[in-house]
Amino acid sequence: MKDARIIVITGLSGSGKSTAMAALEDAGCYCVDNLPVALLPKLLELPLDSEAAVTGLGFVMDLREKGFVQRYPAVFDTLRKRGIDPEIIFLEAEEVVLVQRYSATRRQHPLGQDRPLREAISAEAALLAPLRADAARIIDTSHLNVHQLKAMMFDIAREGARPASLNIQVISFGYKHGLPPEADLVADVRFLTNPFFDPALRHLDGDSEPIRRFVHGDPEAVEFLRRYLDLLDYLIPLYEKEGKSYLTIAVGCTGGRHRSVVMARAVFEHLQARGRRVGLRHRDIRLAGETAGS
Repeated sequence: MKDARIIVITGLSGSGKSTAMAALEDAGCYCVDNLPVALLPKLLELPLDSEAAVTGLGFVMDLREKGFVQRYPAVFDTLRKRGIDPEIIFLEAEEVVLVQRYSATRRQHPLGQDRPLREAISAEAALLAPLRADAARIIDTSHLNVHQLKAMMFDIAREGARPASLNIQVISFGYKHGLPPEADLVADVRFLTNPFFDPALRHLDGDSEPIRRFVHGDPEAVEFLRRYLDLLDYLIPLYEKEGKSYLTIAVGCTGGRHRSVVMARAVFEHLQARGRRVGLRHRDIRLAGETAGS
C-alpha cells in the first residue's frame, strides 16, 4: 500500500466526516472509520486483495479516540520518513451550525459528557488547532448540503486519477409485465408502429432482421433515436461527474418483444461504439402468451 494515496479525514464533530468518507468510498477508496492512529502504520503494511482496483485509502480520525491529538504527530512523522505522506483534510463548520446539527440528531458530543455543548465544541476546536494547521485542505461545511459535500470530496478523491468508468446496463422490457425496478432512465417507445399487427412478423422478435428493418424503417424511430442518443451523450458525463457508478437505461414497449428490443439494441450499439462499458439484456423477449401488441 506504500504507493497508494492516503487521505485522512478529520475535523470538528458534526462537520460531515461520515458523508465525506462515503464520497471517498464511492470514488473507489478503501475506507476505515475511527481507526486508532497508532494502527495506521501497521495497516499500511498489509496487502489488499483488491489493491489494483483501489484508487486510494481513506481514514477518519478524530477525538473519538482518546489520545488522538497526542499520538498523531509521531505517527505521521514516522510515515513521512517511510515515504508515505498522509493528506489531511480538515472539516469544520460554524458553531451555530454545529449546535443545530447536534440538536437535530440528539447525539452526544465526544467532549460533552461533563460540559455544555457550546463549550465542548470550543474545546474540540482548540485541541484540533495544530492538526488544522497541518491540513492540506480545510473545508467549511456550514453552507454545504450533503450532495454538495459528497461532490466536493468525490472530486478530491479522483484528482490525478482516471475518471471512473460508468457501468451502464440497457434493458428492453414490456409494460404489460411491469417496469424494471432497477431502471434509472425509462424510454417508452409504444408510439412507434407496431410489427405485432403484421401477421408475417408477429411470430418474430426484435433480434430478427425483418423486425429490425421494420422498426428502423419508421421515420419516428429514426428521429427518436437521434434525439434520445444526443440526450444520453449529454447526460452520461454528468452522471459520471456526480459520482454515479451504475446507470440502467430501460426501453419499453407493450410486450417487450419487438420495438423495445430493437431500440434497446440501438442504444447499446451507440454507447458501445463510444467506448462505454455497457451491457444489454432483453428481459421479456422470450415470454409467451402474447395477447396484445408488443
